[in-house]
Amino acid sequence: MAFSFEMIEDKIEFFEAASLSVLEKKINEQIDHNKALLLEVSSVSHQMCFDPDNKKPYYSAVVHFKLKKTR
Repeated sequence: MAFSFEMIEDKIEFFEAASLSVLEKKINEQIDHNKALLLEVSSVSHQMCFDPDNKKPYYSAVVHFKLKKTR
């Protein structure tokens, strides 16, 4: 059995929540997890729409993580 270890260079994650504060908390938790993989935030895109069932806003975000540049 052979193992191959490669660095993750790019990672895109999707998040959704019923409130902006919960969405922010989810993203911040994942940022902390990805620091262990030497990944940092490259870009964030977000949007809000209204849930037609309960007439409340619904938030989503896409976060692009990239390998941290070492100097």
